[in-house]
Amino acid sequence: MTSFEIAFLFPGQGSQAVGMGVALAASHQPAKQVFDEVNDALNENLFEIMANGPDDLIRMTRIAQPALFATSMAAVRVLESELGKPLSDNNAVCAGHSLGEYAALAAAGSLQIGDAARLLRQRGDAMQEAVPVGAGAMAAILGGDEDQITAIIAASKDAGLVEIANDNAPGQIVISGAADAVDKAIDEAKAAGLRRAIKLPVSAPFHCGLMAPAAEVMRQALAASQIRDAKMPVFCNVTAAAETSAELLRDNLVTQVTARVRWRESLMAMQAAGCQRYIELGTGKVLSGLVKRSLDDVRVANLDGPDDLDSVLAEL
Repeated sequence: MTSFEIAFLFPGQGSQAVGMGVALAASHQPAKQVFDEVNDALNENLFEIMANGPDDLIRMTRIAQPALFATSMAAVRVLESELGKPLSDNNAVCAGHSLGEYAALAAAGSLQIGDAARLLRQRGDAMQEAVPVGAGAMAAILGGDEDQITAIIAASKDAGLVEIANDNAPGQIVISGAADAVDKAIDEAKAAGLRRAIKLPVSAPFHCGLMAPAAEVMRQALAASQIRDAKMPVFCNVTAAAETSAELLRDNLVTQVTARVRWRESLMAMQAAGCQRYIELGTGKVLSGLVKRSLDDVRVANLDGPDDLDSVLAEL
């Protein structure tokens, strides 16, 4: 197997914040061009909302998903401009958490920016509409392993569907499903003595079987979209394995709507492939923190704003 040195990582929902991307757009023209391209693709001034909020609007799934994507791609284009070459020419792999997988595919040359932005707007709308507001929920359970969480889920299923949604890092698993079932799982986790179980402030139960209607919407949308073979390996959420085939990448984007995000396993697989430097591109440092929790003896950097650029370039 080919050995790689660098993993580029792209954040998912939850990292959004008012002001995201503003400093990078002000300091680097390639970033501004990305935001203009996304605005054109969506036929709205998304960047204005990103810059000025309000916060409750930015948290809306249909806004947050393309906004996070745009900020990641702005970081990609700035970095490529500084390097004078595409990210795929850096003996690298890439991966994105949930919606971040769209940024990973765009960075790998599989998706065009405008197409990805439109797909994420459809994805956000479809995910929001799949389950009535309040009928679903998600919760983070800290301190338990997969076997413990599986037992907790088994003890809670009489209250409704509940599944593991994200396996993020050792001792950090997110569950998703019907609100009553998630509430019961929280009680079961506390009864089992796990460190913490807390409901997340999300608008829908992502990455579980309740998202099946949204998966069907995305199956049709992705079938009508142009997706190319990736120019660098993409570690996909649903397989935790490197893929470059356009057909497999397309199928995995459909499956991930209802399937578990296998992030911890993906990080382990990237390290097994030789990656020792992990660079998060986009808003916040959530994925950087998960790398530090999951992997030993690796280097981590992130590119959110212009002040981060020198430290990231030093890793390349």
